[in-house]
Amino acid sequence: MRHNPQKLYEDILRAIDEMQSFCRGKSFADFKASRELQLIVERELEIIGEALVRLRRDHSSLTDHIADIDKIIGLRNVLAHGYDVLEYEILWDVVENKLQNLKRDIQG
Repeated sequence: MRHNPQKLYEDILRAIDEMQSFCRGKSFADFKASRELQLIVERELEIIGEALVRLRRDHSSLTDHIADIDKIIGLRNVLAHGYDVLEYEILWDVVENKLQNLKRDIQG
């Protein structure tokens, strides 16, 4: 079954917006101290990664403009399968420094 690319874009943008909302005003120390915040970020990053997997598989021409798509999908795989080796510094770096670029790529 081919997934609707517009729905996948919407899922990605919603996940980005939710992470930015939950993390607004927070520091890395806050993130490390809050299991709830960690779980939110992990889940939203899994959603983004899975949506990109589906988008690339079903509509590969629509992913050419997405920088670091392989890294994002790789992070999703670590979150899903290598949860025991997560480095929270990497997750926080994504929140702080990468989400806005991904949002720009998705919005075109």
